[in-house]
Amino acid sequence: MARDAGSRAGGPPSAALLRALPSVEELAGRLDGIPRSRAVAAARAAIAARRDALLGAEGNGPGEPAGDGVMADGEVTADGGGSADGEVSAAGELSNLERDARALAATASRPRLRPVLNATGVVVHTNLGRAPLAAAAIDAIGAVASGYSNLEYELGSGERGSRHSHVASLLGELTGAEAALVVNNCAGATLLAVAAVASGREVVVSRGQLVEIGGSYRVPEVVAQSGARLVEVGTTNRTRIGDYERALGPDTGALMRVHQSNFRTVGFVEEVEIEELCELGRCAGVPVIDDAGSGALVEGVAILGDEPAVRRSVAAGCAVVCFSGDKLLGGPQAGVMVGGAEAIERCRRHPLARALRAGKLSLAALEATLRLHLEPERAMREIPVLAMLAAGEAELRARAELMARALAEAGVAVEVIEASSRAGGGSLPLLELRGPVCAVDPAPLALDELARRLRAGDPPVIARAQRGRLLLDPRTLDDVAARAVATRVADALA
Repeated sequence: MARDAGSRAGGPPSAALLRALPSVEELAGRLDGIPRSRAVAAARAAIAARRDALLGAEGNGPGEPAGDGVMADGEVTADGGGSADGEVSAAGELSNLERDARALAATASRPRLRPVLNATGVVVHTNLGRAPLAAAAIDAIGAVASGYSNLEYELGSGERGSRHSHVASLLGELTGAEAALVVNNCAGATLLAVAAVASGREVVVSRGQLVEIGGSYRVPEVVAQSGARLVEVGTTNRTRIGDYERALGPDTGALMRVHQSNFRTVGFVEEVEIEELCELGRCAGVPVIDDAGSGALVEGVAILGDEPAVRRSVAAGCAVVCFSGDKLLGGPQAGVMVGGAEAIERCRRHPLARALRAGKLSLAALEATLRLHLEPERAMREIPVLAMLAAGEAELRARAELMARALAEAGVAVEVIEASSRAGGGSLPLLELRGPVCAVDPAPLALDELARRLRAGDPPVIARAQRGRLLLDPRTLDDVAARAVATRVADALA
């Protein structure tokens, strides 16, 4: 066994441990059962981490903490691959490195896009994938994904068909529109609508609607990218029909309304109703484009009352109404466009339509979700987003207490308290969803450490913090997920 001079003098034996590190090839060769490329990458990472730890330990002065495997007095611990008197054990070092490399390889083998348990209470959580799909939509994706489909094929005539035909009639039935088109998201739908209807001309928008939705999506920039020219009217808080009238001219291509999705202006405010705007457009021969936001198709439900109803915009006479598929509609990511046959056909023929078109899996999920919307009561039960928003006190309390009992039995300090959750995703920003949640005392861990452990687990658990406690909100969990969350939290604190 080699002994470092520094070790004899009482200093850290880093040089000897560095010499004992195996080669990448040697360590990778021990990782049987792991694909070669992944084994090499894991071995390289494990050796690099160990080398960095040893080099860091070399700089520690007397009495300072040492790196992994090195005690403050310079002795090599058993975990560090040596005996208590400083002997370096190459076999021990190799064993520890193999363990680390296998752990790294296991982490790398996990899918990067993974399911998580959402205990935040934010229903349409953009960072967590927005709307979870209904069972019917998941089944539809599986059926279409498992083989070939009639995506663009007319089974009756045996000729080429349109991918939009699978949802167009459903959207017409649900919204009253003459025609419909589906693209990959609502931002794309708005861009396509403006480009197809008003490119090279002026688009008139209220200053109070020049919003930024997120990810630098700004209405003025979308209009600019479409090739149209923006004309601002009114003020931030008050816009009247006369403001639009004065902006009309021979070069006006469209009037545009944009829903304030993720904020509201309250107080001394005034805006033009969609019916009045469409009447002005009809009199002037100018089409109206409406970015309606989150896709509220279910009508007569109090919690959705703050969102513009798509059917209302269509009935008012909008040329194109754009809305999201994966927010309050409760379906897959999609930008839905409904409206007059002529305007929708112009959008369909525009070159951007192909660049933005939706794929077969999105269309399958959207069709299944729309079919649920044909029966509003069923939609409220079976579409997860709508069911979560409408969940009652008794249901939420039973689920919160289920988690609290499981955690208390595991010795975790927990209580059920009242807190607020949100719709999220830029939907219903003023809606405060009060209900019971589990408040977990993170001791003996720091709150940040408990949250980190929950994120690192399988499946990851995402929760929210409030006043030093971790809140587990039952609104975004079903009973099975609630039990899993309680287990994960108990394990993390064990």
